[in-house]
Amino acid sequence: MRAQPLSVLDLAPIPEGSNAAEALRRSLDLAQHAERWGYNRFWLAEHHSMPGIASAATSVVIGHIAAGTSTIRVGAGGIMLPNHAPLVIAEQFGTLASLFPGRIDLGLGRAPGSDQMTVRALRRHPAAADSFPHDVAELMYYFRPAEPGQPVRAVPGAGLEVPIWILGSSLYGAQLAAAMGLPFAFASHFAPALMNEAVELYRTRFEPSEQLERPYVMLGLNVIAAETDAEARLLFSSLQQAFVNLRLGRPGQLPPPVSGYEESLGPMERSTLQHALARAVVGSRETVARGLDRFIGETGADELMVTAQVFDHAARLRSFELTMQAGRYALSATPG
Repeated sequence: MRAQPLSVLDLAPIPEGSNAAEALRRSLDLAQHAERWGYNRFWLAEHHSMPGIASAATSVVIGHIAAGTSTIRVGAGGIMLPNHAPLVIAEQFGTLASLFPGRIDLGLGRAPGSDQMTVRALRRHPAAADSFPHDVAELMYYFRPAEPGQPVRAVPGAGLEVPIWILGSSLYGAQLAAAMGLPFAFASHFAPALMNEAVELYRTRFEPSEQLERPYVMLGLNVIAAETDAEARLLFSSLQQAFVNLRLGRPGQLPPPVSGYEESLGPMERSTLQHALARAVVGSRETVARGLDRFIGETGADELMVTAQVFDHAARLRSFELTMQAGRYALSATPG
């Protein structure tokens, strides 16, 4: 089995009792460790009006992370394009690519990353997502070398190579990424139901482009690792609580772990967790190695983007360290 790159998806989580400034400092610390451990990318996600997420100004945070690291690729997983004018995003990522050449990725999502009231506060129309394919094409146009007499240009941006990804949690993104010949990242870390179908659709319909000759799939995966299976399950309860709170319409800061949390839930909440977090890999290094091996074997993913919402920062760092070790362990233990 060939070595699949591992990358990091960070939401700059704000644990209960902490604040956004501390969350952003911890994100940089994680990125610096991830770079040393050999992770391929460090992506941040755009979410608005969420008390437990500090990465709303995603482009700004990317600059913060890129300035504090030297080799790891840094990007957006993603920018929710319906919230923005394509020219503005081209200028922002053109600026980032000018400051940190060869290290910036731009993942684009169609969902607003917020509720309808927040969409209105962002001054975007709720139907803005309908123009997503056109907006992606417009954004890509701004990155091409400027033509003589071109009336609108991205400066910086024009002529810069900023890799563009399409993100998705349904079949829509898979179809668009395939038609445009772009790499595809699927949000299987919170919406795994259509993962296999979306990946198959993308690979089957892929059309080569200037950016990409053959399909490339990156899959999101919740991975929480600790010294023992029991400790990892305890750490996992913070994410479980946060997800239930979000689904019940009461998003908040990341709660501390609670022993026996899942067993305390009613059937509806437990079903919600089992559906959304069905593909999570949780356990010791050896358990995680087996889980990664199964997931890669099933999906044939070209790359995994690992996310881990862990309350304690030291435990979060250890989780990512053990996950990288587990990825290497899985490869060395698998024949071929």
